Amino acid sequence: MEFLTALIMAAMVVLPLIIIGRRVKNGKKSKIPLVVNLCSFFGVFLITSVVLLSRSVHAAAAAAETVSAASGLTTGLGYIGAALAVGISGIGGGIAVSGAASAALGAISENEKAFGKSLIFVGLAEGIALYGLIIAFMIFTKL
Repeated sequence: MEFLTALIMAAMVVLPLIIIGRRVKNGKKSKIPLVVNLCSFFGVFLITSVVLLSRSVHAAAAAAETVSAASGLTTGLGYIGAALAVGISGIGGGIAVSGAASAALGAISENEKAFGKSLIFVGLAEGIALYGLIIAFMIFTKL
């Protein structure tokens, strides 16, 4: 079952990238197929992770007879939630810093006195990633 899941996930990554490569070669836009590829891959990854983690939790609960399946599933979903908090906030922080930093460089090139104000906005954008990391630590303390 795990091999089949890995094979499906590999196919979901490789086949759309081949289609995107052909679209780029023919001069067509490839942004929408790329976004669909990423969303479908992470969706399948999340679903298979929950299913496979719950299966291993059930096997461990049957072997030990002391761990309930609900607490094991909760722990697995907690780890997934912590990973999503860090990953999505990191991506959002990167997008925010890219926009703020380029605007800050443009403002500094026009007026050097705008350095302090622009530095604050870039720092606020970097804070988004730190908030995700703090949320992940809060989730880990509850597990």
